[in-house]
Amino acid sequence: MKRRKSGFTVIELLVVLGIVALLTGLLIPTLSVVRNLAKETKQKAQFATIEMALTAFKNDYGDFPRSDWLLPPDPSSDYCGAQKLAEALLGWDLLGFHPKSDFRSNGYNDDGFFIYDANNTVFFDQRKGPYLELATADAFRLGNISVLKPGLFANTTPLAPNTFVLCDVFGTTKIKLANGRTVRAGAPILYYRANTSEKTIRGIYNVYDNDALVQIKQQTDAREHPLGRAGSQFQFFYDYIRDPKIDARPWPCRPDSYILISAGADGLYGTSDDICNFGN
Repeated sequence: MKRRKSGFTVIELLVVLGIVALLTGLLIPTLSVVRNLAKETKQKAQFATIEMALTAFKNDYGDFPRSDWLLPPDPSSDYCGAQKLAEALLGWDLLGFHPKSDFRSNGYNDDGFFIYDANNTVFFDQRKGPYLELATADAFRLGNISVLKPGLFANTTPLAPNTFVLCDVFGTTKIKLANGRTVRAGAPILYYRANTSEKTIRGIYNVYDNDALVQIKQQTDAREHPLGRAGSQFQFFYDYIRDPKIDARPWPCRPDSYILISAGADGLYGTSDDICNFGN
């Protein structure tokens, strides 16, 4: 009797490999979609946490923190909305917010006191918060001011590098910490507070509150961020924040509070994958 040889023929192996390749090709996009959905869910959860922290801040001080950015050459032109959000919820040095803060990038107030001196017991005891848990706040320094203090951007002009911002969860930037560990930081979260005394979309929200930061990100990425388009007096931004349910006149979403914007998985502000606390 002839013994039948075991094993696969070349044709059978090619068929199996083809099936595996086909299944892999179908599975990888599915995994990518699932991964992105998980990130989006995590980002929305982060926004929910920030919103609770902002509500606590308002309960303590009567209003949400400022987001205004003053154009150069004003001395305060180095501090924009995203930086002020981080100070309000975590403190200028991440040790809590001081009620006498005038939101200055150097930690001083308008009376000339360095209110964020951590060694000054009186000033330190007056602080409140942090309103966010630091371990999960995704706070990163804006710029690299030394080897021991790495940040998101090599060049932050005109914004102060030795300040913090809250970043989204998408991890588009690698940062090597002083201890040698590498972490991923997302794009800074943009924060705009509504001016409730105004009655037009351009008065309620000011595109300049974070425009300097958007321009820095755009230059670093060497890619256009639609939210930074200056054409027609930043018409793209005002169309972006407009409430589509209101036809009578251009009117923003959330006109009585504030808006938060994450650049999403592509790291670009103003694209379809952005995560915001308004709209869809």
